[in-house]
Amino acid sequence: MSFRFFKRIKIAPGITVNFSKSGGSFSFGPKGKKITIGSRSPRATIGIPGTGLYYTTTFPKIPKPKRKSLSTKKEKSEKREKDKLSLGFFQRLITPEDEKAFVDGAREIFLGNEKKAFIHLQKASHLADGAFLAGFIAFKNEWFNEAEKYLMIAAAKHKDLGKYFSKYEFTATMELPITDEVNAYIEPNLKGVLLGLVEVYQHKERYFDAISLLEKLKAIDPEDIVVNLSLAEFLLDAYPDKKEIYERIIKLSKEVKNETPIHTTLLLYKARALRRLGLLDAANEIIKNALRKKKDRPAELLYALRYEKALIYEEQGKGNLAKKEFEKLYAEAPEYEDVAKRLGLG
Repeated sequence: MSFRFFKRIKIAPGITVNFSKSGGSFSFGPKGKKITIGSRSPRATIGIPGTGLYYTTTFPKIPKPKRKSLSTKKEKSEKREKDKLSLGFFQRLITPEDEKAFVDGAREIFLGNEKKAFIHLQKASHLADGAFLAGFIAFKNEWFNEAEKYLMIAAAKHKDLGKYFSKYEFTATMELPITDEVNAYIEPNLKGVLLGLVEVYQHKERYFDAISLLEKLKAIDPEDIVVNLSLAEFLLDAYPDKKEIYERIIKLSKEVKNETPIHTTLLLYKARALRRLGLLDAANEIIKNALRKKKDRPAELLYALRYEKALIYEEQGKGNLAKKEFEKLYAEAPEYEDVAKRLGLG
């Protein structure tokens, strides 16, 4: 899980300037659909409808000629940005201790000192935003008991999530693995906290607790694509040989269109379920549809789709087509799954 931290200032409708450790950047566009240009490669951020989550696509960066004074300018820029995340002397005198701990923790995250940040944020953990940050820092560092503790606090106080981020003009986003093939970015809200807890339960091998939490999320919003995808993954992992689970996954992916990487991954799970039910032609059609869009799909997702396509060919008795798919996949990703073994190379 990666962690992004910003101080964001609105300068015009649809345009913000973002201060982060890697330098300043500008974001253009309405909420949910932004292009960010800064010291890193340009990024398009697109919201996933109905989820409160989003994914990010990175475009190739156009190289700029180096200048001797660049490093000095960057150092000055970073110093200014760090100062923006600090409370002034007089402000500290009137700021409650828990809020000071929250701001100090946020500043340490910005500086890349997550363990120091965690110490500060534990003192602010009775604030929903403090617990949110503490929980995800613990998760990133694989302190799963602490992660569960603080994310539970954040969930219990979810109505206050975002209060202190807004007050101090901070924005924090976490890149959370939804499946092996795709990640989503979450911000301080109840859904993000609960999805974080689901991942904690997965790492603690408490699969039934994870499924139970996902079922509650689905009851709140039956059409939530991220929840449906997470639920499909957990069900398939927990019950790999049950026909009724395959049927449930097909229902979870009913009428899903190939709109985003999240949707594409759910189509992959639908194809797997159809294949295991023996509905091979239907599974193949789903894979063909999923592979029609490749532009912003993660490489791991495309590999998984092509691997599934080869498995379908095998079960259809089309050995030559299966071998051809495995060979193309091996040429690009020789260590993917058991491709080398299937080609007699392992």
